[in-house]
Amino acid sequence: MNAIPTQPPGKSAGSLSRRNFLTGIAAAGLAAGCAHSPDTDTQPILDTHTHFYDPTRPGGVPWPPAGDSLLHRPVLPAEFESLARPLGISGTVIVEASPLESDNDWVLDLLPRHRFLRGMIGHLKPGQPGFADHLQRLRRNPAFRGIRTGGWDGPLDAARPGFLDDCGRLADAGLVLEVLIGTDQLAQVNTIAARFPKLRIVIDHCANLRIDGKAPPAAWLAGMEACANHPNVHCKFSGLVEGSGRSDGSAPSDPAFYAPVLDALWLRYGPRRLIFGSNWPVSARFAPLDRIVGIARSYFAVRGPAAARQCLRTNAERVYHVSSPT
Repeated sequence: MNAIPTQPPGKSAGSLSRRNFLTGIAAAGLAAGCAHSPDTDTQPILDTHTHFYDPTRPGGVPWPPAGDSLLHRPVLPAEFESLARPLGISGTVIVEASPLESDNDWVLDLLPRHRFLRGMIGHLKPGQPGFADHLQRLRRNPAFRGIRTGGWDGPLDAARPGFLDDCGRLADAGLVLEVLIGTDQLAQVNTIAARFPKLRIVIDHCANLRIDGKAPPAAWLAGMEACANHPNVHCKFSGLVEGSGRSDGSAPSDPAFYAPVLDALWLRYGPRRLIFGSNWPVSARFAPLDRIVGIARSYFAVRGPAAARQCLRTNAERVYHVSSPT
């Protein structure tokens, strides 16, 4: 994953202190009569960010590393479904976490065996030889919904020969481009979005922002503002507990801790371009799944059932062209 940026804090017109957040809950409830309604608390969620792999396969896996006692083990759909269904998660989109192109096929082979799995974002590198052929082959599988790049691929580089051509191939195919980036790469997203207005782009993990309960950095706010000016750019409010840096499992459960970041995203992207993702099992190092779901449900309860439904499920269905079974 990219390093988390550590710019000094700035100010956000959309951010709330803990006191203001709690006041906002009361005000929203009085005005709309819907804060923490049963509908908001129980409606189904489509999780758009999970990883599955099996280190016991012949040849093992390139990620997670063998020394990682939490993650380096078989992580398979049945385990996640047993945790997720009681929390109201009705399906998931997998994000392939292996840098090996051939591992896309291993994940795609899981989908017909698990109705809970709704689609896959694969791993291909725009601008690399063979991209067009790999994309053409993978897109024949209807579960293949796009690719993620960034992270171990290195930074986005719209000037790299072939990079934009391959982004255009994704746009023409009606597929999604997810990006694993930091604040310094938001300008690249802006460039790609402007060049391909029909390409659905999803920024993962709030651009790997360090979250400390305070107003987000000015550079992050400006970068998110620029990206949000393009209607084809969406943001996953995944990576929240990871952003706390508390890898001992003690990431805060109080939504007010994350509110300055979520408020800034809400102000810029609104109810139609925010998408939920858990980042399980990586997130388990920072907080259990029920805490992550609780943060999301509690925050969007303030916005009302309609907004909660969009941000927790229907935006994902629309962006990834999938359905979430009951």
